[in-house]
This record gives sequence, structure tokens and C-alpha cells, in this order.
Amino acid sequence: MAFNLASIRRGPQSLPPRIVIYGEHGLGKSTFAAGAPAPIFIQTEDGLASLDVASFPLAARHEDVLEAVGALYAEEHEYQTVVLDSLDWAEKLIWSYVARRADKQSIEDFGYGKGYQHAAEAMGELLAGLNALRTERGMAVILTAHAQVRRFDDPTSASYDRFELALHKAASALVSEWADVIAFATHDTIVRTEEAGFNKRLKKAVASDRVIHVERAPAFNAKNRYGLPAKLPLSWDAFSSALADAQR
Repeated sequence: MAFNLASIRRGPQSLPPRIVIYGEHGLGKSTFAAGAPAPIFIQTEDGLASLDVASFPLAARHEDVLEAVGALYAEEHEYQTVVLDSLDWAEKLIWSYVARRADKQSIEDFGYGKGYQHAAEAMGELLAGLNALRTERGMAVILTAHAQVRRFDDPTSASYDRFELALHKAASALVSEWADVIAFATHDTIVRTEEAGFNKRLKKAVASDRVIHVERAPAFNAKNRYGLPAKLPLSWDAFSSALADAQR
């Protein structure tokens, strides 16, 4: 590519989104992804039994994941969205891949965290492959992941716990920078106060609708590059409608 004045572009680029959706097990993250246009799933965990979607066979090795990405890049198809389900299970495959390639028994055998540095490099190569599907094949990319609670050291205030991607810190930072949208999926909890007799009141937490948060808050990591509303229903239709409104 030539870097001269003729190569300068201006204005928003109309590329499909790169979405990471994470939360507790069973909330409907895979169902959300299944609602995207013409999806094809790359499975690293066996969780699609109830969904009528196209998918590659369950990946047993990191090489299987790379082969699926390569097939989508090189072969003719009509899929419009690639879904990696899930990212944290894919990371475990990367750990095994890195250890196997170095003739180690596990990722911990490198010592001093070096194994995780190699794993982050392999994760970066996977994200680059997914980027190629986005930029050269016009595919949206959705990564599902589970959540974990991790201590966050905020330099501007006291430390606190928050929900984050269930990944090693190095990989989590890499994915968080790469994504256009990080959506935290959860229940929209409502606290109700009820009379309990003898002038006592009882507070009950009632789980309501399933939602995604796409703006960071102290309780969770989230973001978006599109100016989306901070909270949306956990459905592809609601997300794509908000995205279309934001891009007008």
C-alpha cells in the first residue's frame, strides 16, 4: 500500500463490528450471536445443542481454530458473521498449543509468566486472522466469553472488585483494545421492599430482563466506539437497531 497524499481517507469507515460479549453461564450470549446475520460458529466449548446454527466441529486444539479461520478466509461462502464460542476456552487451547510447541507440560512450566506472554502473542495472531475476515471478507466478528470477578486497582480512587473477561490479564488487555464493543451481559436486577410485619420491611432482589452494558462502570468492564446507549436489551435485534441509529 502506498502512503502518499492520494491514500488519505476521511470520515467513518463502514466496517462490520468486532464484538465481545461476556457474562455468567446461561445468560444467552450464544443466542445473541446466533441472531447476527448469517453466522458461522467456531466452537471451543460444547454449548450449541439448543441452537439451530451452522458451526464447525468442536475444536480440540488451537490449530483447529486457526484452520477454521483460514477456511473462512480462503474458501467461497455466504456467511456474514464469524462467532468464536467461547474466547476463554479458546485461550485454554492456546495455552496447550504454546506449551506443546515448546515441548513443555503446561503453560506454567515456562516460569516468570513467560508462557503467558507467548500465549498473548498467539492470541494476537488469532485476532489478526479475525481482522482479516472483517476487512477482506466483510464479516462481523463476535467473541463470547465468561466473566470473572477481579480486583481493579484504580489509580484515581480506592481499589474495588469488578466483572472482567475470564482471561489472563495480558490476553484480556489485548482483546479489550482490539474490540469495538465489549458488552457485559447480566440480569437487570430490581430491588423491591415488601412489608414483613411488625413494622419490618424486607428487601428482595428480583432478576428482571436480561441486558447488556456497553459503557464502563465500577462494577464491570465495558466499552463501545459507536456512541451506543449505555444499556440495551440482550438481543441482536435491539443491538443492531441501536448500532444503525448511532451510525446515521
